Amino acid sequence: FIEIQQGCDHRCTFCVIPLGRGQNRSVPMGSIVEQVRILLGKGYQEVVLTGVDITDYGKDLPGKPSLGQMVKRLIALVPELPRLRLSSLDPAEIDDDLYNLIEKEPRLMPYFHISIQSGDNIILKRMKRRHRRSDIEEFVNRVRKLRSDAVFGADFIVGFPTENEEAFAKSLSLVEECAITWLHVFPYSERPGTPAAKMPQVPVEIRRKRASALRKIGLGQVHSFLDKQVGTRSSILLEKNTEGRAPNFAMVKINQNFKEGKILPVLIVAREQEKLIARVKE
Repeated sequence: FIEIQQGCDHRCTFCVIPLGRGQNRSVPMGSIVEQVRILLGKGYQEVVLTGVDITDYGKDLPGKPSLGQMVKRLIALVPELPRLRLSSLDPAEIDDDLYNLIEKEPRLMPYFHISIQSGDNIILKRMKRRHRRSDIEEFVNRVRKLRSDAVFGADFIVGFPTENEEAFAKSLSLVEECAITWLHVFPYSERPGTPAAKMPQVPVEIRRKRASALRKIGLGQVHSFLDKQVGTRSSILLEKNTEGRAPNFAMVKINQNFKEGKILPVLIVAREQEKLIARVKE
């Protein structure tokens, strides 16, 4: 994991990060390249670019390079890097260079995690998010056209102040309509000093019930997605001796022991709960 930026220039009404971590501060490109080379020298096979808001990368640097421009340069300067992942993306700031990499760069893993938070436009506005529901739909559809193996995850906050059943139902429907697979679901939690803490609150018990309902939908999405992988070929990067991640973020278990950090070609033969079972292909 390499942190490419810290802090945030935006002011979502539920968030205290700008108060605690300050404004966006990006790591210069040269430093990122150097860190990746150091990790590769230690035997790492995959790098994940992380930060508070990585799509804001570069706005404070000379020339204002975008996230896509930085990733393009990183991949060009470190051709020996086998795998690159991006952490959570803000759909309001995906640049054309990044879309071009999604389409043409196989070393960029096809799993994209989106900071959605809600599927209802009114709640998104009260959260002071910069996207609407239609922006999520457009992003998912565009990426799938560029990359047929694209898989999506998302963050959701449920029980945000003023969220009624109709608004919550729109989050449920967005997950299903966009076929979002991996969900991080959080019941809303008040943060002192934030605008949302002063809004009419949803009872805590309702927040918990909604979180449980959305997680149930998410689990069904995971099972459905994994079932479709059975019979396909993939590759896994071993995180343990017998388990590793596929490019689509699925955890895959094999029946042989190999050294951690090795990338192996596999044939997916079954699903076991939220994991896939595979045979190593020589």
